[in-house]
Amino acid sequence: MGLRHSFLRNGFVGAILLLMQVLAIADAGLPERITWGRTPIEVLLPVDQERLVRFPGAVKVGLPGRLQPLLRAQSVDGTLYLLAHEPFEPTRVMVREIASGRVYLLDIAASKEEGSTNPIEVVLPTAKREVRDDGAPETGEVSTPPAYGYVALTRFAAQQLYAPARLLQDRPGIVRVPIRRDSILLVRGSNIEATPLVAWRANGLYLTAVKLTNRTNQPQVLDPRDLRGVWLTATFQHNRLLSVGNEADTTAVYLISARPFAVAR
Repeated sequence: MGLRHSFLRNGFVGAILLLMQVLAIADAGLPERITWGRTPIEVLLPVDQERLVRFPGAVKVGLPGRLQPLLRAQSVDGTLYLLAHEPFEPTRVMVREIASGRVYLLDIAASKEEGSTNPIEVVLPTAKREVRDDGAPETGEVSTPPAYGYVALTRFAAQQLYAPARLLQDRPGIVRVPIRRDSILLVRGSNIEATPLVAWRANGLYLTAVKLTNRTNQPQVLDPRDLRGVWLTATFQHNRLLSVGNEADTTAVYLISARPFAVAR
């Protein structure tokens, strides 16, 4: 009986150890799921081992100059591939979602002794459902995004172009849309060059920021009546351009229309 008990005990312990090894191996490949709440995401990399960070949509990353020799960062279809060549201290990196313009902040560091290769999956918080008086959740979808007026949309566009990156904030319901950045004939005459920069859609309206540059050696006064197209509002960042070559020879105009920019103009 002693031998039988010893065999059973040893077999049981062996099974437990085997199970622990299997679980450890399985856990090694599990993604670390992080809900984005505007708090910078800490990413610790092991040197010479690639780690993936997945986002809800396609992104582009901007590396600080001092980090570029130390870190390889490639963005493909919403996945960021990070590979550290040498150890470095935590460094703030900005990642921008292309479609929405949403900005994520990563605090990336690399170490020879620490770090994980488990993928990181960044997810957006789930909006809360409406609750009826009886305490039961509504069966419909989450509440609609807030409506924005012309002033709020124009202010949003100006902030996106001129505010420091650390002050940029996303707005629910304002979605970035693609736009061609070819030079266009927007201002009557040939004195002002116009180049679309970025466009958004919100509440059935279209918001477009266009760069305006003086081509002449004479100052130019900007007048919304000189704009081609059908616009609900047109707001200049500055209403006067100095001569070409001057620091103040360029500004932006924010256009709101009921139809996409390419159609409205």
